[in-house]
Amino acid sequence: MLFHSTSLVSRLAKHSVRRESLLTWRTQKTNFPPWISTSTGRMKIDLHTHILPESWPDLKEKYGYGGWIQLHHECKGKTRMVKDGVLFRVVEDNCWKAEARIPEMDETGVTVQVLSIVPVMFAYWAKPNDCLDVCRMFNDSISEVCRANPKRFIGLGQLPMNAPELCAAEMERCIKKLGLVGFEIATHINDWNLDAPELHPVFKAAEELDCCLFIHPWDMQMDGRMSKYWLPWLVGMPSDTAVAMASVTMGGVLEKFPKLKMCFAHGGGSFPQLIGRIEHGFNVRPDLCAVENDRNPREYLGRLWTDSLVHDADTLTHLIKVIGEDNVILGSDYPFPLGEHHPGLLIENMPNLTDVVKEKLLFRNALKFLGVEESRFK
Repeated sequence: MLFHSTSLVSRLAKHSVRRESLLTWRTQKTNFPPWISTSTGRMKIDLHTHILPESWPDLKEKYGYGGWIQLHHECKGKTRMVKDGVLFRVVEDNCWKAEARIPEMDETGVTVQVLSIVPVMFAYWAKPNDCLDVCRMFNDSISEVCRANPKRFIGLGQLPMNAPELCAAEMERCIKKLGLVGFEIATHINDWNLDAPELHPVFKAAEELDCCLFIHPWDMQMDGRMSKYWLPWLVGMPSDTAVAMASVTMGGVLEKFPKLKMCFAHGGGSFPQLIGRIEHGFNVRPDLCAVENDRNPREYLGRLWTDSLVHDADTLTHLIKVIGEDNVILGSDYPFPLGEHHPGLLIENMPNLTDVVKEKLLFRNALKFLGVEESRFK
């Protein structure tokens, strides 16, 4: 489960950094057009940002069972995310208000945010039709934000991945009617890794619609050895992402769906650091590792994407070397504390990156992955 104890949330809230202190770096006033970052003279497209609707119906009352997150707006500018009476997280209004996000984007020179739901709302544990209903509600909400601010926001939808047979119709509705450009899905779907044949209809539909998939971890182990030190977020998320990428490569997903565009959050987790070990295992134990696909996992580097969220210059340099300078995309995890508080600042301040590479990471790779033109934002 993904929920903090009340005492842990209280400690985190007590020692959390307030939003105002996150924006200590101020951009200089220039004559750049509004779609250009005032800090660098470049666009910045942040692929990895999360949003919620401001409100939604009481889902326990609607569906007749618990387990759902609800928002409790109790003071100005803040709300409590609560599941079955237990506090999960306190969030600020930049988690649901576009008008709160845009000034912060301007402060940090972010031209466009790509919006996706907070992963705790995936609801793959729910009854399939209820999960679909929630997806439709949240997809409609993201679409409304994007249509109201088309030069600042692009939307990714969510899907009832626990019922792949229900996904294709919603995917078509999102792309063709709502104007979304892709979907956020999890690193695993309950007991299915991403190589599960049950998921093939979703990948086939994504190819046919020419839309992208942003892969985000969720449902980490929270108890036992993982119960301390924020380990589910600091270690569990990167580990789960590595499992997802290993499953995609060794499971031959891109052999079956060669046009599929998949981007993995948090710099691909620990996968880029493990590729040597994974390749070695593939070579020495093909009886265990090559059972679904006889191509070396390293051959898929350059066909998979990651965001840039690694918080460390040496790690980002390695990520670019492994994944490729054409396949790493700026991502911040806005508006949460574990994200990059000034999106793109690490990239902008790395002296070993050329201006050409910085442009790729800050916006050009995102344009390619999302399938949109730069002129859309001018």
